[in-house]
Amino acid sequence: MTDTVLLESPSPVSRRYHVKSFGCQMNVYDSERMGDLLEADGMVVSDSSDDADVVVLNTCHIRERAAEKLYSDIGRLRRPRADGSRPTIVAAGCVAQAEGAEIARRAPDVDVIVGPLAYHRLPQLLRDARTARAIDTEMPDAPKFAALPPRRHQGAAAFLTVQEGCDKFCTFCVVPYTRGQETSRPLADLLAEAEALVAAGAVEITLIGQNVNAYHGGTSLAGLIARLADIDGLKRIRYTTSHPRDMSDDLIAAHTEIPKLMPYLHLPVQSGSSRILKAMNRAHTRGSYLETLDRVRAVRPDIALSGDFIVGFPGETEADFADTLSIVAEARYAAAFSFKYSVRPGTPAGTMADQVPEAVKDERLARLQAAIAAGSHAFNQDTVGRRTEILLERQGRKPGQLIGKTPWLQSAVVSVPGARIGDLIAVEITAAGPNSVDATPLQQERSAA
Repeated sequence: MTDTVLLESPSPVSRRYHVKSFGCQMNVYDSERMGDLLEADGMVVSDSSDDADVVVLNTCHIRERAAEKLYSDIGRLRRPRADGSRPTIVAAGCVAQAEGAEIARRAPDVDVIVGPLAYHRLPQLLRDARTARAIDTEMPDAPKFAALPPRRHQGAAAFLTVQEGCDKFCTFCVVPYTRGQETSRPLADLLAEAEALVAAGAVEITLIGQNVNAYHGGTSLAGLIARLADIDGLKRIRYTTSHPRDMSDDLIAAHTEIPKLMPYLHLPVQSGSSRILKAMNRAHTRGSYLETLDRVRAVRPDIALSGDFIVGFPGETEADFADTLSIVAEARYAAAFSFKYSVRPGTPAGTMADQVPEAVKDERLARLQAAIAAGSHAFNQDTVGRRTEILLERQGRKPGQLIGKTPWLQSAVVSVPGARIGDLIAVEITAAGPNSVDATPLQQERSAA
């Protein structure tokens, strides 16, 4: 008699996905959440698009070059691999929202086009794309967050979207058209997600939104920060990006009343010229912006300030630009981000007269970035000798080096034998460069996160 051997059928190979994110922290968060969706649907992550079955390009629409990067990546992904295959290509994010029809016309190899308010439907859209291109650029009334699976986050620092959209309608900006009106997530939902992040190992949470300080989900942003500060195990809280119009008294006070709130504020000004600010519809002046900074520094003298600037907005004169250079010196920024103005289709500024020539934009941007770099170096030098804690985030370039973040969001280089990524380490800042500081541990024992 012959024994019958039953062979188990081989397990099906899981499909692999890769998400490439462009742009802001909101896109980083959205990319993580799309990964959560795909893994909940049975897929596994790939570190590279080269062997992924699905590649998601999560786009930004703030700058013209970011949109062109999308088409460059599509062109690369559409080329057949050695085995003749190519991945399923997903165009997601703000470019997909604003230019979905153009993507469909210009890039016929894109299989899925999905906007930032509809990506919770990504698994179903991928199934639909097996027979025909799937497109969803709707702006549903129901928020997407309720449809998302639990976070998979593992790590010491995490983003948490608390607010989305914008009602400010700056004349240069597409965000109101791609992310919709300002909406805030309920307080209870945010507390639950934050607690889950901390349980998974997060010790620092950055609250994010297009206008994060416009949060109104049952309390103010200051109220939300106060509630988050009560979570055991959460050591650091940050928030970005803020609008000068929404810097309320209670939020400013939180910088001295809540020790877990880090001494860092990103408050974009965009221009130092009140005339240009009016043309931008920024709803603040140079003077009111500087007054806000004075109020913040009055309660938190050591705060690190950062900003955003647009160079070459339509009608900007050399005198207007001189106002921008002078506000950099007056505000004493620890860091700032600067960009040349680029026309965004559908925005009022795109049709304004007196567009500034590209060569003028280039020359002004170089001068502005030199001023910003000098200010950053000066801020870093002023912190030499301070004793603080840094949160270790990644390996450094040299053996034994680790890179951590100070409370002022500086990159700090340190060597601590036996330390791990995610540890909080007591250090003294000992030297400063233009883009980072050197630190020396105050004790060999590490403070486990």
